[in-house]
Amino acid sequence: MNEEDYVTLTDEQGNEVLYEVLLTFHSDEYGKDYILLSEPGVAENDPEQETEILAFTFEPNDEPESEEGELTPIEDEEEWNMVAEVLNTFVADDSLSTEEDAE
Repeated sequence: MNEEDYVTLTDEQGNEVLYEVLLTFHSDEYGKDYILLSEPGVAENDPEQETEILAFTFEPNDEPESEEGELTPIEDEEEWNMVAEVLNTFVADDSLSTEEDAE
């Protein structure tokens, strides 16, 4: 397990929950960085199972060597639509590469 591929968040009850980083990207249109997360291994265990995906804007710390930063919920509907479009493209590309790899 590569630590860079996982993020630990604290839920409403104060429990630490590990999430897998699915995708990070930058939007020039909004001038922000985004991170998409899911529970680790869910898609690998059952590709047909619906998976909850969390999306946030990501603002890295000012410290050059730090991997920590601030996650902020996305509240704008147009911004959500852009993130959903990027996710759908990612999922479509990933399923194509998986099918090609199987051949």
